Amino acid sequence: MGTHKDLDVWKESIDLVDAVYDATLSFPKEELYGLNSQMRRSAISIPSNIAEGCGRNNKVELIQFIGIARGSLAELDTQVIIAHRRHYIIDEVFYALEIRLNDIGKMLFRWQTSVRDSH
Repeated sequence: MGTHKDLDVWKESIDLVDAVYDATLSFPKEELYGLNSQMRRSAISIPSNIAEGCGRNNKVELIQFIGIARGSLAELDTQVIIAHRRHYIIDEVFYALEIRLNDIGKMLFRWQTSVRDSH
């Protein structure tokens, strides 16, 4: 059996963190402790909660941490939309992030359902 580092959803989430850091590099200085920081924390929370869930001893806790990761993903999606509306990120970056968010959301949902339905 592998670790969280072997999971495609964890790997994709780590790539999302990199993409969010890249996207927030050009945010205005006044957003350093606002939207910039919040987006980075939300992004980091996704693979972190996947890792923590995998490190727990039972299925119930794993399902809970997958759910927390999904919540962080939804939070980040909202923040990406706000950043786009404020013109902090260009259309191309916005659409690329939305695709990543959608793909990871599907992966987390399928995984959570699979764990919940396993016996």
